[in-house]
Amino acid sequence: MASSIGRNGVQVYSSDLVSLHHHHHHYQQQQPVKTTPKEGTKKEGTVDSYWSRPESRIWTGMLLLGTCLLYCARVSMPICAVAMSRHFDWDKKQSGIVLSSFFWGYCLTQVIGGHLSDRIGGEKVLLLSASAWGFVTAVTPLFTYISSAHLLFMTIARFLMGLLQGVYFPALASLYSQKVRESERAFTCSTVGTGSQFGTLVIGGAGSLLLDWYGWESVFYFSGLLTLLWVYCMCKYILNEKELIVRLDYLAKSLSLSKQTKVPWKQLFKKAPIWAVIVAQLSTGSTFFTLLSWLPTFFKDTFPESKGWVFNVVPWLVAIPASLFSGFLSDHLINQGYKTITVRKFMQVIGSGVSSIFALCMGHTSSFCKAIVFASVSIGLQTFNHSGISVNVQDLAPSCAGLLFGVANTGGALLGVVCVYLAGHLIETTGSWASVFNLVATVNVLGLCTFLVFGEAQRVDTDSAYIDL
Repeated sequence: MASSIGRNGVQVYSSDLVSLHHHHHHYQQQQPVKTTPKEGTKKEGTVDSYWSRPESRIWTGMLLLGTCLLYCARVSMPICAVAMSRHFDWDKKQSGIVLSSFFWGYCLTQVIGGHLSDRIGGEKVLLLSASAWGFVTAVTPLFTYISSAHLLFMTIARFLMGLLQGVYFPALASLYSQKVRESERAFTCSTVGTGSQFGTLVIGGAGSLLLDWYGWESVFYFSGLLTLLWVYCMCKYILNEKELIVRLDYLAKSLSLSKQTKVPWKQLFKKAPIWAVIVAQLSTGSTFFTLLSWLPTFFKDTFPESKGWVFNVVPWLVAIPASLFSGFLSDHLINQGYKTITVRKFMQVIGSGVSSIFALCMGHTSSFCKAIVFASVSIGLQTFNHSGISVNVQDLAPSCAGLLFGVANTGGALLGVVCVYLAGHLIETTGSWASVFNLVATVNVLGLCTFLVFGEAQRVDTDSAYIDL
């Protein structure tokens, strides 16, 4: 079956997965790769290193599953927070310490994770981090037996989880830039991005049942062991031994931002398009974090008789097809001949601009049904950002996309904490939820305007003439 992989794009079935693992390199040596400037021929004249279509389908599916499991592990603690608080007699402040410790770890490894992915390959970083966070998740319940200092050990476990998961999305950005063609990146990025919604739904459903039936420990065992199983399947069927081996001396060398690197990464921060995409990422990341944190409280305060599962599930169900459609639409428009930057800006107008209109509407309705519709449409349209600024990082600097995405994602997470705190302050001061949604819309519009004015899709990580996309 492996011989069917190639120009005809034949679908790879389950039996192909093993043969793809064993014959991928042999096939590439026998079949010359037909490259065109549109498919990303490298400047040095090297062979096109992008995935074939069958490979891309397999990788997209596996990365979607990996993202789903990442969110299963990430949300395990919030799912179990109430039960653990009762078990260990934590108050709200102590529970907050445990939950917030993830964020501080998450911010610390974004940049270094992206840089390391650019140097040794995003797939290696993904598997290393997934192995570690899967293990930490699976053994988290065992920390309670080490000492009576449950709060300290759970805080450390949560901080480690943030450190290990912080490299994941920058590694994805780096991997897309190295392996996915520009005309297919939006759909790949948006499809893998739906793993966050799938993961939230899976752990919300399965985790709640496990919590009721077997206790909070089972939720951690479930998500941790599934992650380790995913890593095993990736190592056995997707990558070969040569691709998995990373020499320790090379790893140490890759961690340093050496002056000998071919990428003038320091000069990149002098480019207006780089700052445009970073500012846009700051705004969208922080506003998404604000909505994620405050929407449940908004519905409980405004509509106390409403069912929690409705507003906790429906918006994420809507976001999944919206994300898939945004990726399909973006790649279709590019393949139809529209300029890349035009498509990126169009998707961002929907993701930041139109979504903000529906966010504003939530603050001016007294109908629960309308509020659910507005929340679902707003969160659904925000997924169009996957086909806008998230892919634009790879347009601008494919050689260091992981590093730049890490910078933007770190800033977005930090600004998210500020916006979440400011939203709480506005609620206390004004007594109106409209002020929170006004804050979300304002931050979104500032990021959108910056991107519309200064955003470009020309490659800026090379010293030679720009490549007009």
